[in-house]
Amino acid sequence: MDFSREFIALVCELGVLRFGEFKTKAGRLSPYFFNAGLFRDGESLRRLCGYYARAIIASGIEFDMLFGPAYKGIALAAGTAIELARGGRNVPYCFNRKEAKDHGEGGMTIGSDLAGRVLIIDDVISAGTSVRESVELIRAAGATPCGVVIALDRMERGQGELSAVQEVERLYGLPVVSVASLDDLIGFLADSPALAANLDAVRRYRATFGVARAAA
Repeated sequence: MDFSREFIALVCELGVLRFGEFKTKAGRLSPYFFNAGLFRDGESLRRLCGYYARAIIASGIEFDMLFGPAYKGIALAAGTAIELARGGRNVPYCFNRKEAKDHGEGGMTIGSDLAGRVLIIDDVISAGTSVRESVELIRAAGATPCGVVIALDRMERGQGELSAVQEVERLYGLPVVSVASLDDLIGFLADSPALAANLDAVRRYRATFGVARAAA
């Protein structure tokens, strides 16, 4: 998808995607690091959520509303709802509190009531904890989780042979849509003279820790 490579170009331009040597939560030395927290002004967030909206539309997933898990998912869900509305699809959105509120309107969520088919919007999937909590919350409200959308799929093995994304897909039976993947990154590096020096390291990392989409 053309927008996936456009997205990779954007994250490289903004320094959201950096190259070097970075230790992951799994203790691996990764040649790249993606930090969605660096989308921290209005224009960059608008552009990011525009890519989320395009990925959602391209996926063909049928949904009724968006849900953003606290904390990073809050801005992502709100921004993506705005971009979808700009494109002619106005949908409600909702996000959760970390702690239940026992005064005022109370409850665990803010925004529209959870109902119908709910699409979860988050930055990445690492251990899958955020997705599990979101799925439980959505189901407890009587709604149906219908998919997860993330910015980057690292396509990297978790504890077993599957990636964190594939584990979520298998465990919950939900499709996971990413704006871009490690394969998109490798393709972009191969065509980018300014960044090509990083290509071999990323390819080696992919060969050592990567998984194929077909394994899902």
